[in-house]
Amino acid sequence: MRVALFVTCLADAMFPDVGRATVTVLERLGVEVAFPPGQTCCGQMHVNTGYQRQALALVRNHVEAFEPFDHVVAPSGSCVGSVRHQHAMVARNAGDAALAERAQAVAAKTYELSEFLVDVLKREDVGAAYPHRVTYHPTCHSLRMLRVDDKPLRLLRQVRGLDLVELPDAEQCCGFGGTFAVKNADTSTAMLADKMRNVLSTRAEAVCAGDSSCLMHIGGGLSRLRTGVRPVHLAEILASDS
Repeated sequence: MRVALFVTCLADAMFPDVGRATVTVLERLGVEVAFPPGQTCCGQMHVNTGYQRQALALVRNHVEAFEPFDHVVAPSGSCVGSVRHQHAMVARNAGDAALAERAQAVAAKTYELSEFLVDVLKREDVGAAYPHRVTYHPTCHSLRMLRVDDKPLRLLRQVRGLDLVELPDAEQCCGFGGTFAVKNADTSTAMLADKMRNVLSTRAEAVCAGDSSCLMHIGGGLSRLRTGVRPVHLAEILASDS
């Protein structure tokens, strides 16, 4: 099984521990992980803001970087959502049917981390230990685009010592949404306030999610209020063994 890590821009530039944690989990389960050095941005932010033509080169680069592998794994529902739902569309809209077909093939073997662990490796207990009170926020892309359902929760329930607390109104968006938080700052801030209120009501030590972008948004708000609640990526919890 040839597995490649699609690390994503955010992990590469700002949260490298998430990428390292993803590799730790996979290698613990006997998976040999490759890191294609040619990978770059998947182009999601370009497509989401109306720059499909500019995203075409990024789609082509992504396909060329990951085409040789049996599976592609990323610690981000958002970026995997882009690969599955945008790449072939961008190529088709540009009139490149051959690239669209190749992009669709790469998309079919690309997985968010919890999907790969549960659906491909058939594992829920990954040998993790994390003795803390944790609540889980299901990010919009993982929940609505990828339909990961309860896979992250099934993984968290098998972590030794972890006290998993249900998050009220868990399916409510945190308000980040990439450029949405910039273009609609007031609305985004109000949504974040609701999310933080619910997180704090659980009395959790940490809030977990499968996307660093949402954790950056929620964690930033919690930090500014000096709540002491820390954002932790799912991969980091699953990689922890003490």
